[in-house]
Amino acid sequence: METYTAMRHFADSWGLLAMAIFFVAAAIFAFRPGSRKSADDAARIPFKED
Repeated sequence: METYTAMRHFADSWGLLAMAIFFVAAAIFAFRPGSRKSADDAARIPFKED
């Protein structure tokens, strides 16, 4: 039971912080100024063979 309590405490504090940092980093990566061309190219991939 002690392991469960320790893991739950970790998930409630540091795990949440790690997920929040990952989310912010992913959002910054997706909305950076130079990513628009890459996103547009990736969006057109399914239609290249048509």
